[in-house]
Amino acid sequence: MPFRQSLFWDTDVSKIDPTKNAQYIIERILDFGRDEEVRWMWNFYDKSLLKKVASTSRSLRPRTKALWSLTLQN
Repeated sequence: MPFRQSLFWDTDVSKIDPTKNAQYIIERILDFGRDEEVRWMWNFYDKSLLKKVASTSRSLRPRTKALWSLTLQN
């Protein structure tokens, strides 16, 4: 999936690796992603990784963190 430059405003999107930069990508999509980006993330990454990032991230906004922690609880 090609990443939006506006989602990753602080980096060159052509240099983002979905495996190496998984936490960074997940955090941005959880906080600012559009529906299609969230769907891609949901299908691409393991749910345990999503849960880990949502619960341990120090960069997610508090409301985002609360929403995704509840969503991924099951």
